[in-house]
Amino acid sequence: MDVLVWVREGVWPAAVDAAREVAGPPDAVTFVHVLDPAIAAGAHGAYAGLLGRGGWPHRGHPDPGDAVEAAEAAAEAELMAAAVRRFGRDARTVFRRGRVEHEVVAACAGMDLLVLARDGETGRAGPRSLGPAARFVVDHAPCRVLLVWP
Repeated sequence: MDVLVWVREGVWPAAVDAAREVAGPPDAVTFVHVLDPAIAAGAHGAYAGLLGRGGWPHRGHPDPGDAVEAAEAAAEAELMAAAVRRFGRDARTVFRRGRVEHEVVAACAGMDLLVLARDGETGRAGPRSLGPAARFVVDHAPCRVLLVWP
């Protein structure tokens, strides 16, 4: 069985624990994390509004978008390393860029099972216990889905 685990900030331990419970030794497990480049893109133009056209970056100001991208990549690598450690055995890691929900659904291609944790209002059951991206993924995943409580 090919198992995909969606690693997301705040709820990833529950997804990793569930994957460890359902995936046997012969199963291939892949962790996926997605960064949306729109976040850093917004930071790339931060000085443009403050300094006017042409005033940045040649005035010696570093591009804040570069700093955001570097921080994202470092945090992502640390998060995935922690997920693999928690899983306790070999797992493949996949880093994707794009609209989060679309990238997760695309990563499900060829997988038998997707494991993800709820990320919305976790104090009660119901539709609001899933955030918008998770709802999209649950509705569009081309494989079985294991949805767990964080």
